[in-house]
Amino acid sequence: MEPNKMESFTRENRILGNFYGTKNSPTVIVFAGIHGNEKAGVFAARNVIAKIRERNLKLRGNLHIILGNINALNKGIRFEHVDLNRIWRNRNIGQLGGDDKEFNAEIIEQKDIFVIIKNILAHEKGPFYFLDLHTTSASSVPFITISDSLNNRKFSSNFPIPVVLGIEEYLDGPLLTFINEYGHIALGFEGGSHESPSSVVNCEAFIWKALVHAKCLKKSHLSDYQEYQKTFLDLGCEYQFFAIKYRYELDQDDDFSMRPGFENFESIDKGEYLATNNGVEINAPRGGKIFMPLYQELGEDGFFILQKISKFWLNASIVARKLKINQFLRLIPGVKKDPENNYTLIVNPKVARFMATPIFHLFGYRQQIYKDNKLHFIKRDRKISEFL
Repeated sequence: MEPNKMESFTRENRILGNFYGTKNSPTVIVFAGIHGNEKAGVFAARNVIAKIRERNLKLRGNLHIILGNINALNKGIRFEHVDLNRIWRNRNIGQLGGDDKEFNAEIIEQKDIFVIIKNILAHEKGPFYFLDLHTTSASSVPFITISDSLNNRKFSSNFPIPVVLGIEEYLDGPLLTFINEYGHIALGFEGGSHESPSSVVNCEAFIWKALVHAKCLKKSHLSDYQEYQKTFLDLGCEYQFFAIKYRYELDQDDDFSMRPGFENFESIDKGEYLATNNGVEINAPRGGKIFMPLYQELGEDGFFILQKISKFWLNASIVARKLKINQFLRLIPGVKKDPENNYTLIVNPKVARFMATPIFHLFGYRQQIYKDNKLHFIKRDRKISEFL
């Protein structure tokens, strides 16, 4: 196979590679091609597999590399019916037991992936590290997205690049948010723009560094580890955190066009002309950093706006969570624990109006859902629990 040339895949070869280590722990699970137009992660994963085999590298733990949307990869499209990275909800998983003839292409893909994940978690020891490789339609330095748990923060600190928190508050049903609900470390890695050769290099470097920092592979056993380390250092980025403050959501029939030339993390001013939608000029409702500007046909998000999180606030949140001060939130009138879920607070909207959302963020309650006339704030720090 020529470098960076996509072959055709089938459901039977969804697992690109399985490697079992000498101690069978930990386990790293890599997803590539969850979006079929994002090929860099597939090429990078293929490079890693080839080097492990050619060099006869001995892993300490296990490595599984799994393809995402095979149907979309083969057709060179993001998805066919629904976004495979927007359907990971418990209610959807409960409906996967039917005949494949009842499902569209993405649900069949989801069913296959779910079975693989379930088997890995059932038969291997852990700890488990889930990594999801992506690229963006805009020019971008690499960055990481995580649900805001302390174990995700700790693992992401091994990579000197930006980290974006809170994306689960704006996107419904991402795979890694679903995984994180069971307490496992789960990082999304955006390697750069879709067609840039450097995105393949970045994704491969990320996999190797993740294997080393997960203690699945010894640094001394990887002769070119410093090369992968240099890939990140040469980016000239910092390990710093950003929070999403605004999302421009698109309807299915919108005629959206982003102004050309925006790059991820580029500074923008309030009122700046960013895009047009259905012939109407869209201006920035606030200043900050532009994030994920849409330069492709398919997508539900026109753009996001980020704000940098101060180190003081990050450190305060660590102290607050470790001391379990969040329990005092339940003493506030109008705030109570969900009797069916220890990780959810049910909040009267009238109370929430006087409690700034950052207070809930401080204690790790990042996702909020409006249900039964109440706000449900969901905690991201969790103990490991049994998978469905």
